[in-house]
Amino acid sequence: MLGPDEPRYAAIGREMARSGDWITPRLDDKPWFEKPALLYWMTAAGFEAGLNDDLAPRLPVAIASVSFLIFYFLLLRRELGLKPAAFSTCILGTSAGWLAYSHIAVTDLPMSAAFAAAMLLVQAGFVIPAGICLGLAILGKGLVPLVLFVPAIWFFRKKAFVALGIGILVALPWYALVTARNGSDFLYQFFWVQHFSRFTTGALLHVRPFWFFVPVLLAGLFPWTPVLALLFRRELYRDRRVQFWVAGFVWGFLFFSFSQNKLPGYLLPLLPLLTAIVGLVLAQMRKAGPVLALSALLLWFVPLIEGGLPQALTSGLSHAHFDLAYSALTPALCVAIVCLFGRREFAIGLIAICIILAVARLICVTYPLLDRTVSARAYFRSRPEGELCNSSPNRSWRYGLDYYAHRKIPDCK
Repeated sequence: MLGPDEPRYAAIGREMARSGDWITPRLDDKPWFEKPALLYWMTAAGFEAGLNDDLAPRLPVAIASVSFLIFYFLLLRRELGLKPAAFSTCILGTSAGWLAYSHIAVTDLPMSAAFAAAMLLVQAGFVIPAGICLGLAILGKGLVPLVLFVPAIWFFRKKAFVALGIGILVALPWYALVTARNGSDFLYQFFWVQHFSRFTTGALLHVRPFWFFVPVLLAGLFPWTPVLALLFRRELYRDRRVQFWVAGFVWGFLFFSFSQNKLPGYLLPLLPLLTAIVGLVLAQMRKAGPVLALSALLLWFVPLIEGGLPQALTSGLSHAHFDLAYSALTPALCVAIVCLFGRREFAIGLIAICIILAVARLICVTYPLLDRTVSARAYFRSRPEGELCNSSPNRSWRYGLDYYAHRKIPDCK
C-alpha cells in the first residue's frame, strides 16, 4: 500500500468485512466520512472472498478498470465503428493516468468508470443503465458526478433527467441510512467539509494554481500526449456526439480548475470522453504518422520515469532526480520511424505493446524497490510484533504500518 489514502481506505473496507456494518465507514473504530461507501464495499467484498491485505483492496479496482475498457470498446464500436473504438480503447487503456489509477486502491477509478459509463450510455439511449451507473458514481465520490452530469442534461433533456432520477434512487438508500445512524456529524463532515470546503477553501492542504490541470492532462495522456494536436480540426465538431464529449470534458475541466483543492485524479473521469474523440479523429485522418511518431518518441522517457518514481514518492516530485537513459533513445527512434511510415493500426498497436512491456518491467523491477523504500509493509515484516512502534510523523508510513499490523501502532518512545 502506497501513500496515506490507499492503506486508510483499505483498512476501512477490511473493518466493514470484519464487523458486518456496511453502512458506517470506520477507521480505528471511529466513523470516517471522507468518501462514500462504493470503494469500501469493493474492498470488503475482496476480504469476504478470502483475498489477502494487498489483493483485497486492489484486485476489485483492477477488475473495474478492465470491465470498463471492455464496455467502452463494445459501446464505441456500436456508436462509431470498429477502428475508432479500438483506437480509443487502446489509447485510454495504455495512458499513464488510467494505468496508474488502475493499480492503486483509491476512489478515483471506480467513480470514473461509473461516471463515464453513465455519460456514454445516456448518449446511446440506454437510460436505465445510465442511471444505475450514475448512482454508482454518486456512491463512489459524492456530489461531484452530479455536477459533471450537467452537459448530459443540456444535450439530452428528458433522457438525462430520467437517468438522473434513477441515479439518485440508486444512491439514496446508503445516504439515508448513514445519516439516520450518524446524524449531523455525517452531514457536516461529508457535505460541508469534504465538498463545499474542499471546493472553496484551502483547508484540506491541496491548493493548486488555476492552470494545475493543464500539465496533469499532458502527463495523464502520456505517451499519447501529441494526439491532442489532432483536436484542432473544425470539421470534427460537426458531429453531435463529439460536441457532447467536448462539452462534458470542458465543463469538468473548468469545474475542477475553479476548485481551490486540486488532485491529479480529479481529471480521470474526463479521460474516456477525450480519448473517444481522439480515436474518432485518428480513424478519419489520412495521415496520422507524424503524431504517432511523436508519441513513440516519448517512450524514451519511460526509463526516466521508472528510475525517478521511488524518490518522487519518498521526497516529492520536486525533489526527485531524473536521469535520461540514452540507451533507450535508439529503440524509441526505431519505433518512431516505424510509426511514421507504417499503417496507423500497426503503429498504435506497437506503441501499446511497448507500454505493456514497460508496465511489466515496472511491476518486476520497480515495485519491489518501492516495497522496500516507500511502503511500510517491509518494515512491518522485518520487526518482531513486540518491537513494533511508529517512529515517523509521515501519514503514509503511519497509516501503512497500522494497516499491516491490523491495529493502531503506538509512537516510539
